[in-house]
Amino acid sequence: MSLTLSDVKRIAHLAQLDMSEEQSATALDQLNGIFALAEQMRAVDTDGVAPLSHPLAAHMNNIALRLREDVAREPNRREDYQAVAPATQDGLYLVPKVIE
Repeated sequence: MSLTLSDVKRIAHLAQLDMSEEQSATALDQLNGIFALAEQMRAVDTDGVAPLSHPLAAHMNNIALRLREDVAREPNRREDYQAVAPATQDGLYLVPKVIE
């Protein structure tokens, strides 16, 4: 897949970017380079290759992932935050119905 200069200009317009002709040409080269790299990666035969849990898992057999403890570090301040809300019920904010 490759883009044309008109594609880049259309994308820039949709993204509300003001790009000169030179910037559009540079972006076109860069985007087509990214697409070419993606095509090269897609062409690689990965049948029979097991997915890795970590990038170094292919070279190190027993790598342990460092995981942090799932501990709440901030105090529960729900009551303080909801004290200024116009309406709450059972710990939830109540808002007007906007869709029928």
